[in-house]
Amino acid sequence: MTEPAARPTEDPGTTLDHLAERIEDLSRVIARQAATIERMVDSAKTRAEQDRAGADLPLVVELFALHADTAACAATAQSRREREAFDAITTRVERLIVGRGGSLVAPRPDAPFDALTMEAADVAKTDDPAADRTIDSLVQPGLIVSGRSLRPATVVVRRYL
Repeated sequence: MTEPAARPTEDPGTTLDHLAERIEDLSRVIARQAATIERMVDSAKTRAEQDRAGADLPLVVELFALHADTAACAATAQSRREREAFDAITTRVERLIVGRGGSLVAPRPDAPFDALTMEAADVAKTDDPAADRTIDSLVQPGLIVSGRSLRPATVVVRRYL
């Protein structure tokens, strides 16, 4: 019978060097996999947010129309009790709009005019140069969803002439 060939004895330093290289290789692979998983999770979150915003968009637009209707009813109510009831509904509808990712644009008087979120329905003359291009009054609020203006606020803008 033949005896098995004797294995050459490796230098322990060489073995440790090979082991260190393999550990470094595995560390790089794990880091790449972790980065890939993070990108996939971020992509899934972004997609879910976009899907949610897209799915709620028709609802937010309808809620905005309901908000305008209830505000008009409050403004034309015959009694204080009716006005308070319509104001309460308007407030609740506004909360629903905000909860679904929308926000109302309702600039107050003296706020600067913003052409991205507002539309001038009329112009009011002013003698004050500092009041040029500021809001005189709000005609109807606007709607922003996901940073995009869907309905500009209708306002009266002051102009220095």
